Parts: sequence; structure tokens; C-alpha cells
Amino acid sequence: MRWSERQRTMLAAMGITLWAPRSAPEADAPAGDPAMHEATRGPARGPTHGPTHAARREPQPVRRPPAAATTSSADAHAPVRPESVTDRDARAREIGLLEWPALRERVASCRACRLCEGRRHTVFGVGNPQAHWMIVGEAPGEQEDRLGEPFVGPAGELLDRMLQALGLTRGEAGPQHQVFIANTLKCRPPRNRNPEPDELALCGAFLHRQIELVNPRLILAMGRFAVQALLESSEPIGRLRGRVHRYRGRPVVVTYHPAYLLRSPAEKARSWADLCLAASQLSTPA
Repeated sequence: MRWSERQRTMLAAMGITLWAPRSAPEADAPAGDPAMHEATRGPARGPTHGPTHAARREPQPVRRPPAAATTSSADAHAPVRPESVTDRDARAREIGLLEWPALRERVASCRACRLCEGRRHTVFGVGNPQAHWMIVGEAPGEQEDRLGEPFVGPAGELLDRMLQALGLTRGEAGPQHQVFIANTLKCRPPRNRNPEPDELALCGAFLHRQIELVNPRLILAMGRFAVQALLESSEPIGRLRGRVHRYRGRPVVVTYHPAYLLRSPAEKARSWADLCLAASQLSTPA
């Protein structure tokens, strides 16, 4: 069957390659004859009005709009370079000298581990920089990564209700009522997987500096990885809750993460007892 030029163009736009028996002159053409290759390789590979197999391109990376908490454009494609122990110690000392604006910028541009490659926003933290209470969570989830704020979504709503019951808020208020909230990691792990030890170690310098700057009278550690980051303990929360621990001289109370409480409502009573224990630590002047 003979195809018109218009039919060939339409079939090529649909990604259909035409096959036809070679004529006798083509069969006799030498292997290196350009005329033979041009005649037998199907439709031309030039621009068409639709996708073809020949014109298929490699998928391009998604380009997201810049935001205040994302990696700076100058560092967007910088390679992630593994750090030695010496480099890591020097980095921690440097971060330990930063004030709030520089610390926030350092978090936003951080490329110390591969979590930077998949993030939309870094999650620095929110609240009063002189808060009496500091809440430390685990790692950002999908909604935190999208908004650049810790504890959003259902878990964040539950946390807000827990704080409200104690007369606390993340909204504007004085340092005795407005908390400061931070996470152990500032970038979301892929598919919300658990943080890895090297990620916790690298991001730990940011959290430690935030605690030093806030200088809270009490820290509430919510979740297993917050406990590991602050107390360097792998014991289950059930064994650590109910008593007061110390982080560099500051009292630390351990409790369950709000996301866990949503899955296990029966544990809310224990979590409330932990909040009451934390509140009791502030019943006397600092």
C-alpha cells in the first residue's frame, strides 16, 4: 500500500513507524550508501507536530519556584561532598558562632547531605526566639516540606491543642506563652523514611545552636529521633518518659510524637501526664 505524504506525517506524529519492503535498487545498494539508510529508516527525525519515538527526550528535572527557605541559586547544583570527622567538627564550631539571621541562611543553603537534593523547603523552626518552652520534633514530612514550617497538618493541629491546654501557643505572644518549635532534621527524608545517623549528626549542629540561642527553661522532646538527638539514647520512649532528663544543664521531658498519638489515641493520657510534668518544672522562677 502506498501512503501519501500527509498520511506519513500524521502517522509519524502518532509515533507509528512505517515499514515497507525495499525495492531492488535499495537491496543492491552497498551497506554504506547514504541513500539506502535514508530510504529505510522510516520517517524523518526532524521536528514534528507531536511526540515520536525518535524525537523522545530524556525527562527533565522539575524546576520549583524559589522560596526564602530553599537552597540559594548559587548552590542549587553544587555537588554533595562527604565530610570527614575533622571537617564536621570544624563545621559544627562555625555553626556554633552564628546568630539568628546567619543561622537561618546557613540552613537554607545547606548541602551537607543528600537530603538537600529532594527538598522543596528547609524547615528552620518557628516561635519566640526567647521562649521558655522549646519543642523539638523529629523530621519534616510532606506538608512541612511544602510549607517550610514544622508540625503542620493533623499532627500540628493536635500539638496546638496540647499547647493550648497548657496556656501556650505557637502564635504571637510573650516568651512565657509562645513556644519555639524546631526539628532534628531541617530537610524531609525521601518518602518520610526514618532519619539516618549521619543525617542526624550533620543536622545536629543546627539544632544545638538553636537551643543555645533560645536558651529555653525547658525542652519537650517529642518522638524517638528527638530523644536520640538530645539525649543520645536509643531506649524506647516508654522507658524514658515520666522523669526529667538533662541536655547541657537544661531540663528535658520526653513524650510521644503527635503523629504517634493520632495512630494510638490510648497513649494521649500518658502524653498529658508528660506535659504536666514539664509544666511543673516551670512552676518556680528561673
